[in-house]
Amino acid sequence: MAAPASTKTRTEILISGFGGQGVVRMGQILGLCAINQGHRVTMLKSHGTETRGGYVRAQLVISPDEVDSPVVEHADVFVAFSAPAYKKFYDLCDGTIMYDPEMVSDVRHDAGAARHVAVPATQLSKERFSNQLFANMIMLGALTRVAALDRDAMQRAMLAVIPRFHEQNLAALELGYTLPAVV
Repeated sequence: MAAPASTKTRTEILISGFGGQGVVRMGQILGLCAINQGHRVTMLKSHGTETRGGYVRAQLVISPDEVDSPVVEHADVFVAFSAPAYKKFYDLCDGTIMYDPEMVSDVRHDAGAARHVAVPATQLSKERFSNQLFANMIMLGALTRVAALDRDAMQRAMLAVIPRFHEQNLAALELGYTLPAVV
């Protein structure tokens, strides 16, 4: 879990979408991966009152030093699993925006298309696993590659957090990591 090449030591990651998409679980895995590598981590989560289909957000701050504030103010990476999430949090991201094109179709390019990374996680999850529930692990694999995170450490953290379906989740994580269009 390396900070960007600048002198910045604080890394901010924002993940948002609808309930049931695995947003919080993705944040838990990222956080555990960073902790296992000796970083300090805070994670705030918020969600609507609905069990599935309501608004969900996980925001992580990762640093080798003390974390002064747990609030993501200028995300280095923003993962959008829904159009409302993309619209709401677009301006909070200074870095890479990863989005699922099946869920987010109206993408702004005012800051340049280069910072947008389309990851067809839902489509691939349906095609490869006959279930869209593995989309978050496909996206996490892509995030691992895009953010140059430790692939093996992410796999270990995922296995520690996810209680079942390890084989499918590992395959989904690997699929996202190896997507040719994700760089």
